Amino acid sequence: MTTIESAAGAVPAAPTDPVLTVEEAARYLRIGRTSMYALVSSGEVESVTIGRLRRIPRSALDDYVTRLRSARRAA
Repeated sequence: MTTIESAAGAVPAAPTDPVLTVEEAARYLRIGRTSMYALVSSGEVESVTIGRLRRIPRSALDDYVTRLRSARRAA
């Protein structure tokens, strides 16, 4: 991980793969919040828990869309 020097010392740089709330992820995919929770609960979309918060890496959403597109092409 890279660090950024500041007056307070070295601070880790922001991750290159941003994490989104469930609501933000739903907006990103243009689906409802309930549908997004269902995708997370079923494991179709990867998520991480930070403390008590559920977050979804943006790359997990891109991977999900890629899988959908691949399945459609195969059908």
